[in-house]
Amino acid sequence: MLDEIMTSQHIVKYNGDSFIEQEDDIAVESALTIILDGEEFATIVCSPSEIQELVVGFLASEGIIRVFQEIQSIQVDDEKGFAYVDLVKKQSVQKEFHSKRFIGSCCGKGRQFYFYNDVKTAKTIRSKLTITPHQCSILMKQLQESSAHFRKTGGVHNAALCTKEGIVIKRTDIGRHNALDKLFGYCLIHRIPLKDKIIAFSGRISSEVLLKAAKIGASIILSKSAPTNLALDLAEELGITAIGFIREGGFNVYTHQERIQGLD
Repeated sequence: MLDEIMTSQHIVKYNGDSFIEQEDDIAVESALTIILDGEEFATIVCSPSEIQELVVGFLASEGIIRVFQEIQSIQVDDEKGFAYVDLVKKQSVQKEFHSKRFIGSCCGKGRQFYFYNDVKTAKTIRSKLTITPHQCSILMKQLQESSAHFRKTGGVHNAALCTKEGIVIKRTDIGRHNALDKLFGYCLIHRIPLKDKIIAFSGRISSEVLLKAAKIGASIILSKSAPTNLALDLAEELGITAIGFIREGGFNVYTHQERIQGLD
């Protein structure tokens, strides 16, 4: 094991001309089941790193908690893949709002859109933050340059919480939504102010990713990839500036262009 996110495996590689035996870096995938106040709440497929941050961010995103202080204790059993969470104010899991579910790491169909907790926790963003085109490109460049695990494995997503001046914190996971939950959890645990923050993201801006950004409170989301139409509908409705295809100094502004300096 090289680290929590990556392992090494002996492979045979074909280079178009011959076969070569070598060691290859592989992304690690694990299942984590969250037990909330004694009841099974969810099973998440994730990279086995920053588990406490992931759990805290996930519970906040699901509307279970608003601040870290609402959690009495978290105990993680890394070997068995369980996280046991007790809340200060005990509650029974409301099955009609938070059903047991399997949340996969793939880029296919995610959770059903507009669960009750999405309506309850997604914030309409009122920030008057603005950013220059150069700052957009620099933030994406910083994210890509810091993404060593992606360069080695090609199997993870990266997300960073930023100010206009640079990256505040970056997290990596095989699940794009997990990377965002880790950011959210870190901020709640360490009481990082979320006003006027930007998210730089390595993957596609899906509706789920956009909702995660809204729950965190980010006013701008930057990506090197494309958005979906539902994500853009949500971005327009929730007041988020969505910018995609940030490559070689150029990009597309899809929603709320008033935050981009130089665009009238």
